[in-house]
Amino acid sequence: MKATQANQVPTYQNVMEVLVNEEVNRQMKQLPPKLADYINRVEVATYALNRLPPLYASSQEGRRHQRVRGKQEYNNQIATAVRQAFAAVQRDPLRRATPMTREEEAEYQMALAALEQIQQLLPHKQLSWHNLVNVLQQSLTKTAPRRVHRRALGVGDPSHAAVSPGSGAARAASRATQETPDDACGDTRYHW
Repeated sequence: MKATQANQVPTYQNVMEVLVNEEVNRQMKQLPPKLADYINRVEVATYALNRLPPLYASSQEGRRHQRVRGKQEYNNQIATAVRQAFAAVQRDPLRRATPMTREEEAEYQMALAALEQIQQLLPHKQLSWHNLVNVLQQSLTKTAPRRVHRRALGVGDPSHAAVSPGSGAARAASRATQETPDDACGDTRYHW
């Protein structure tokens, strides 16, 4: 099996999306043509998918297995969720929604890949966009506390001539850096 490279975007698929889209198409054929014109297939599928479990696969074999499993275990649930989705979307056929574009989806996937790469660089196990800044601050504080703190105070920066390496401010900054606890940059307990 070929190992994936660190900069390669992982390829995986939620097979439930495929099964739901097939069911949406099947049920769409049963609708009167005039009504079908007002139905947004994407909204129907999204509504149904939010009520069904995911079935992710990362290989051809896994995709086949998840497809069989989905049809055997969830066939009735899929049909019901899609039927409910049609009813929900039909209730408000004039509602306007701005669909996501392919470009937004591509940017989203690139952002996820970047987050995964950052997670590989940092010792934090559950990195998310919500805790990224705190985790980065914490990691930087642990790896280079003096440089980060001194730079923040302007110590050693010629533009801040009032703070020279031998001054009381520099000694205070050095003591503050040494006395800073490991969790000074934020709570390390993240709740999901």
